[in-house]
Amino acid sequence: MSAASLPILITGAGQRVGLYCAERLLDEGQPVIISYRQERDSIARLRERGAIALQADFSDEAGIMRFIEQLRSQCRGLRAIVHNASQWLAETPGAEAEVFRQLFTVHMLAPYLINLHCSELLLQSEQADIVHVSDDVVRKGSANRSAYCASKAGLESLTLSFAARLAPRIKVNGIAPALLMFNAGDNEAYRAKALEKSALGIEPGPQAFYQSLRYLLDNPYLTGTTLTLNGGRHLK
Repeated sequence: MSAASLPILITGAGQRVGLYCAERLLDEGQPVIISYRQERDSIARLRERGAIALQADFSDEAGIMRFIEQLRSQCRGLRAIVHNASQWLAETPGAEAEVFRQLFTVHMLAPYLINLHCSELLLQSEQADIVHVSDDVVRKGSANRSAYCASKAGLESLTLSFAARLAPRIKVNGIAPALLMFNAGDNEAYRAKALEKSALGIEPGPQAFYQSLRYLLDNPYLTGTTLTLNGGRHLK
């Protein structure tokens, strides 16, 4: 089936980079399915533009499987799956195990189960891709966010495993971004310190991520690769 006629699934597309990518794909006439945790004005806007929006709870296996059933009932095939859903949780004293469990479930178990149960949807497309969204912090580890870092590192391992498992019909790659866009409440001191961490020293915006996503979707000779999108942080 023509790739252009089948939707691209983006998980966690209610805000920031996921929302931007969904909007850009819709601008290009690409059908889109998104998952979201809570209702926002942005979700209503995407629905108005023709996106299929499915509420999803990736906090446990049952919620993930419910989402998969919803997805399978909504489409006959998929052009791509972009695993963008993420949580940024601190390891508070006394709650470390629960935080680790939540991060593992969202960052690893959800992509793992969705890939397993939805690969046949991807096989309906002439071109098919899975894209895992990791984090540049995996490159060096994190003293303060070790559970977050470990779960994203596990996602990068899944990129390699599924690339081998699903080749040659489905390409599986990843993107590992560092700072892309600040939050509205970030003060000038924080912004300056964050920009100093990279060689290029800029806030590139979500379009830099979309360009990387577009590259992975369009390149027919790339699988098992994670693109580093960090402005040269590894050079500092």
